[in-house]
Amino acid sequence: MTRERYQREGQPGEARLEPEAAPGGAAALPLPSLRVVDAIALIVGIVVGAGIFRTPSMVAENATGEADVLLLWGLGGLVSFIGAMCYAELASTWPHAGGDYHYLRRALGGPLAFLFAWARLTVIPTGSIALLGFIFGDYASQLLPLGEHSSALYAALSVVVLTGLNVAGIQLGKWTQNLLTVAVVVGLGLVIVAGLFLAPAAPAPAAVATPDGPRHAAWGLGMVFVLLTYGGWNEAAYISSELRGGRRGIVSALLWSMVAVTCLYLLANLAYLKGLGLAGVGQSDAVAAELMQRVAGPAGSRLISVLICAAVLTSANATILMGSRTNYALGRDFPMFSPLGRWSSRASAPVNALLVQGAISLALVGVGTITRRGFETMVEYTAPVFWFFFLLTGVSLLVLRRREPHVARPFRVPFYPLTPLLFCATCAYLLYSSLAYTGAGALVGVAVLATGLIPLALIHRRKGPPRSKPSPGGRTPWGFGKQRSV
Repeated sequence: MTRERYQREGQPGEARLEPEAAPGGAAALPLPSLRVVDAIALIVGIVVGAGIFRTPSMVAENATGEADVLLLWGLGGLVSFIGAMCYAELASTWPHAGGDYHYLRRALGGPLAFLFAWARLTVIPTGSIALLGFIFGDYASQLLPLGEHSSALYAALSVVVLTGLNVAGIQLGKWTQNLLTVAVVVGLGLVIVAGLFLAPAAPAPAAVATPDGPRHAAWGLGMVFVLLTYGGWNEAAYISSELRGGRRGIVSALLWSMVAVTCLYLLANLAYLKGLGLAGVGQSDAVAAELMQRVAGPAGSRLISVLICAAVLTSANATILMGSRTNYALGRDFPMFSPLGRWSSRASAPVNALLVQGAISLALVGVGTITRRGFETMVEYTAPVFWFFFLLTGVSLLVLRRREPHVARPFRVPFYPLTPLLFCATCAYLLYSSLAYTGAGALVGVAVLATGLIPLALIHRRKGPPRSKPSPGGRTPWGFGKQRSV
């Protein structure tokens, strides 16, 4: 079966989407234009971002020894690998440009799927794009300041330029991503070499500070920062329908990318600890910059600023590319948002979805500028909503295994159901932490998610999206009963 026919017909019993007619009568649909290596570059590019240059200090601050630090980062890689296996089963069984949205809609019904798509449009990738823009602005301003609002100007510029590159076409977008990923991995490799082989031995501290509170609380807080730094690998689900190599291609991309990221993170933390020591890492506000300062002086600090800028642009570009895919699926399913569901065959990208996503991200840059706490505000804004839907996607795997046991699954999560249950428990803990340890920004993010109930009510009044067909038994993906014919 060709990719085009698969996407029109879907799996047996799947709600189908009618393709949009392109000029000449051909259907404008996502085509398999990405290789596995492109997908790995996208995943590594999202995950290996600014976090590895900021969070190691916070993790070390909550550890009682160097072994604790390495164990926390190793556990973070293991948890992420478990999550990647869950996503690999979903993405290889139901490859779809909507990613999590498609799985939630199939397993838990249209209302939750719509709220997820609303969150993707207004909170999760848009907040992440603005967050990454502020980090880029902070470090770019150290190299070339632009005045009082330098960071915000750089943040807005990064959103505009990277969105424009992706609007120009996926080929340009993916090559930009591959080049930036190579730059950040090479740069992080330089930090690893400098810390492990070139830095003088770290001075021995007089005493190692013991974290306040019980040890399990310190470990829990450390895991919050570790898993924040590992976050982003799930974005691969949004390009599963555009990946060459069949359905197992997404499995290879997810699992190999997580192995690569875990190795990079462990080596980076070994380098930090060797060059600065546990106390030095824990007390540093810019651990990579301080390490390079010890090795190469001021030139080393400037080099790390360039590296961090490349890392942030890598993450932002991948988030822009993949975030637009959910908005495309939203437009395909709901006439109210139909302009988002137009796929440009020229650009091989959902151009309208990219433009709307960019506009919302720019608005959030403005919000962060007003609060004067751009990075912190965007972290608080996105975290609770992100972990809530991450948890529901894990639940979707359990539901679909039970509801559709006979569907062919190219990849099955090993040790089922323990593996997805462990993944769900981790997501639930991080949802709690993101509400318990953050400020007003979290409430704003939840409130913006709640505004999605307004268009949901309007769609419910129209009795569901008219472009979808009933699932087995006459039950619509909304769960509202029989669906009217169209």
